[in-house]
Amino acid sequence: MTRTRIKICGLTREQDVDAAVMAGADAVGFVLYPKSPRHVSIERAQALASRLPPFVVPVLLVVNEEPQRVRALSAAMPHALLQFHGDESPAVCDASAGHGSQPYLRAARIPLGEAAAGFDLVKYASLYSNAQAILLDAHVDGFGGGGKVFNWSLLPPSVGAHLVLSGGLTPVNVGDGIRALRPRCQQLAVDVSSGVEVAKGIKSAELIQSFVAAVRAADNAPP
Repeated sequence: MTRTRIKICGLTREQDVDAAVMAGADAVGFVLYPKSPRHVSIERAQALASRLPPFVVPVLLVVNEEPQRVRALSAAMPHALLQFHGDESPAVCDASAGHGSQPYLRAARIPLGEAAAGFDLVKYASLYSNAQAILLDAHVDGFGGGGKVFNWSLLPPSVGAHLVLSGGLTPVNVGDGIRALRPRCQQLAVDVSSGVEVAKGIKSAELIQSFVAAVRAADNAPP
């Protein structure tokens, strides 16, 4: 069985962190982008992350921050992963992550509809080869959390990188996403935010549990 890693993103409340942990999430994400409705301060992220048990990883999502600012955020939570979700170049990502001292994810914003076929994911992954994984999200106005699904079938048949599937995932469709993406990459993880919410930034424990159960069902299904 291949075990798909799970990240629950956009957490703002203690009970939602606890629900993600209880359901079996591998990582939880805190949005440090001030324009996001799911934004939390670094101090709030620290407080929420203090509830995490061993082996559940906090992830700090940033958008177009100066490298010096990102390094300061990283110093406040040195065991967190970084997630670059803006227009950051490979050089900016590497500098912000301390040139190897802090692992990071790089978001790729995949166009909606047939335009997804024109996105060169193989080249993108090569450019950001220092990223621990490439996170695939739908290209929407703003950055992330739009609840839109891009066309998975138009991605390249093989991408020489670890991938994190995001963008409009729900308990209903995540199994299909896993089946579509797993053969295309080295290892696959999934990332959900709006798909387990009752309002922006307010998660549902029941939806989180259903999402995790759907991922495990896909993992256990025969190839």
